[in-house]
Order: sequence, then structure tokens, then C-alpha cells
Amino acid sequence: MNELVAQRHKKLAELRESGNDPFSNRFDPETTTAAVREAYDAVTKDALEAEHRFASIAGRIVAMRDFGKAAFVHIQDATGRLQLYFRKDLLGDQYAQVKKLDIGDIIGVKGRVFRTRTDELTLEVNEYVLVTKALLPLPEKWHGLKDVELRYRQRYVDLIVNPQVKETFQKRSAIIKAVRDFLEAKGFIEVETPMMHQIPGGAAARPFSTHHNALDIDLFLRIAPELYLKRLLVGGYDRVFELNKNFRNEGISIKHNPEFTMLEFYVAYKDYRYLMDFTEELFATIANKVLGTLKVPYGDHVIDLTPPWPRIPMLESLRQKGVPDAVMTDRDFALKWAWEQKLEVKKDSSHAKIIDEVFKEFVEQYLVQPTFITDYPVELSPLAKRKPENPELTERFELFIAAREIANAFSELNDPLDQRRRFEKQVEAKQQGDDEAHAMDEDFVRALEYGMPPAAGEGIGIDRLVMLLTNSQSIRDVILFPQMKPEAQ
Repeated sequence: MNELVAQRHKKLAELRESGNDPFSNRFDPETTTAAVREAYDAVTKDALEAEHRFASIAGRIVAMRDFGKAAFVHIQDATGRLQLYFRKDLLGDQYAQVKKLDIGDIIGVKGRVFRTRTDELTLEVNEYVLVTKALLPLPEKWHGLKDVELRYRQRYVDLIVNPQVKETFQKRSAIIKAVRDFLEAKGFIEVETPMMHQIPGGAAARPFSTHHNALDIDLFLRIAPELYLKRLLVGGYDRVFELNKNFRNEGISIKHNPEFTMLEFYVAYKDYRYLMDFTEELFATIANKVLGTLKVPYGDHVIDLTPPWPRIPMLESLRQKGVPDAVMTDRDFALKWAWEQKLEVKKDSSHAKIIDEVFKEFVEQYLVQPTFITDYPVELSPLAKRKPENPELTERFELFIAAREIANAFSELNDPLDQRRRFEKQVEAKQQGDDEAHAMDEDFVRALEYGMPPAAGEGIGIDRLVMLLTNSQSIRDVILFPQMKPEAQ
């Protein structure tokens, strides 16, 4: 490697000594490799020879074959690859500079489009310029970047040498666009709310903290935009959404990244039942628009997004897996039973927390096809409205697909007195050591006191949605620059 780098630096010095700029300010390609293919793929060899079609493109060299007086080069731009043909008798003295090109260099070329003897569409170069000299070689034999951690850490190289990675992120962009188009067509407006909060709220999570020097106050990177979006419902907006980053100071896994993209949307005068129908339509629309099908391959499964999807109350889902009824009604029995099942449940855990751990172990991993789990205990849902027929439960659902939570939604609590009591219970839990418990937010309670209409709200993890629709098994595969340990570690 050191020798290869040294050779490239030598070539760089020679280029500069000869008056050539190895880092050009500009080159204006007139077209792309994909456009050339689209224009000429159906044109025969004889027709191309007769018509003398020309093109100007730019891209990175990804393969070279030198035959002495001629060379074949493949370049890649943002749209694909195309073969180039360099001839000494056509380029004259400039051909000598071809010998100083390396794989990884970015060049601009102009030339005639033709077909080789093997019928490969090719550009015969009559002018070229080195646009950028690459001082580090690409991984051996083009597809050499296999080390997963190195791929995440050096995503710029990953994108160059692994075309399927670029396709994944192009699909991600298309998915996000489809989400926006769907919501805007339904009358939602997109808004932006603060990324730095004085009180971290809207979810049960550990925040990142920072300090604002000018104000001399501690702030937190937001864990959710929920409480600000609901303030907008108080202010008179009926349908709002935000697509942006959340930050949670928690573990890293194939399902979790501390910085992630979340969609949250809120609609006034609706409840969580409306959102279940809405979510089915949203997912089906996105899949059809981006993939052209509702049958989505994921790992060893084919996920069928065709509505309607099952809707199962949380406690009923436990019963279906053979969990004793006493686990749902008796806290001490639930704790003892959980320990017998080897679950890691703390002795002072609340009944609702124990039920949640049992659910994760006995139900969640089996929810492969789209399934709404509904009606969660109040303690697990401090911002959700109670069920009128059972005040111990809330009008909430989580959507599970491929054994992962994809969405979380509920009928929004708009009773300021009930909200204050729930915040107070969360504060007690925080004082007892629960660092994910919700803090008291006096201003949000005040907003509710001005009156918030009945409403339904939902959060959808965009990264997990992209994982599903691109058949990606790790969240790091769908985040361009996932959080990594420092290289020294």
C-alpha cells in the first residue's frame, strides 16, 4: 500500500511539474453515462458508425486495460458505468498522459459513441482531462471492500465500490419523498420544531445533554418532537408533520442508532383507530410507489403489506402465547413468573414494566407480518388517552413488522389535569432511578389548559421503514454515516 501511494504522489508531482493541474476547478459534462446508454442502447453498430454521435461525460476510473497503443477504461458517474477507448493514433502526444492515470482518478472526456467488436457501447475519446487525482487506491479488484465496519466508517469508498449501497440510499430518498407526497396530499403541512430542548420530552429515553454558553443553561438534544407538535394543535393547526432527527443516548445495535430519523404527524379530531387505517394506506402507497409491489422480501420472509392487518390488544397477545392471566393482574405473581422465565427484571419494577418485558420476550419476536398491538397500560403510555371502558389502559398501538417496532401511535391525552398527574408519577419514577422516565413540562401542561382538540398522533421510524423496504438487516446499512467508535479504539 505504501508503495502504491508513493507512486501516485510521484505522478502528482510530475503532473504539476509539467504544468497540469491535477485538481481542476471545473469540467462541464454535457450528459451522463445513463443518458448515453438510454440514447444509444437500441442503436446498431452500423448506424452509430454512419451517424457519428458524440458525447461529453465525466466520472471516476474503476477499471483499466492497457494494450500499448490503445487502452480501455471504465468510468463510473452517479448514474452508472461506461467504457472508454483511448487510441494513441487519435490522441497523439496526449496519449502519454494516459499512462499516468490510475484507478480512482476522476476524468472528463469527449468523444464518439460506437460499439466494439463484442458489441459493447463505448466512447472513443478524442479529448480528455484529468479532473481530480486520487492519491489512495480503491480496494483491490474493484469489489474488495468487504469489511463491514470499514464500509460504515469509510462510506465514501463503500459508495464507490459497492453499487448496491448507492441503490439503497437512492431508495431511501424515494421513500422519504413518497412519505412527504402522501402527507401533503392528505392536507398536512410540514413544520420544524426545536432540536435543543430545555426539558427532554415526548418519549421515554435518556437524552444527550449540552450547554448553551450565551444563555448559560443546560439543554438536551431532542428525543422526540411530540410536545412541540401538539402545541401547534393548540395553536390551531389541524394536520402537521415533521421529518427530522431524534437523539437518544442509548445502546447501539442492528436496530438502534443514537441519531435516527423520525416521522411524527398529528391530526386533530381523530383517534388511534383512524390512524390504523391511515398507516395501512401510507405503507401500501409507499411500497407501491417505490417498489411496485406490496409483497416485500425481508430476510427469510416475504412481508405482505396488503391491508387490513391484524389488531391485537397487548394483554390478549400475551394470552395467545400462553402467558398466565395472573401475570396481567397480579404484580407479585408477574415478577416471580418473569424470574422463572429467566427474564432480566428488576425487583422494584412496576407491574406495567414487567408486562412490557414479558411482551418483548414472548410476543414481539413472532410478529413478522404487519400487526398492530393495541391498548397498552397507562404507565407505559404517559401521553396517551385512557380507554373509556377501561381507564387502566390507553388508546395506543404499536406497529410491528419483521419482529421490529416500526410505528407508535395513540389518541392524544388532552386533559391537562390527567397529564399533570401522569407527569408527577413519571417524576417519582425518575427520582427512584428510572433515567428514561418523563420530566415535568409545565409549559406543555399550560398549553393543554388553553385547550387542545381531540387528536391522534403517530411516530414512524424512517430508518426501520427503509430497512424493511430495502431488505437491509442492520440500521447501519440505511444510515449514510452511522455512529462509530473512534478508529483508535
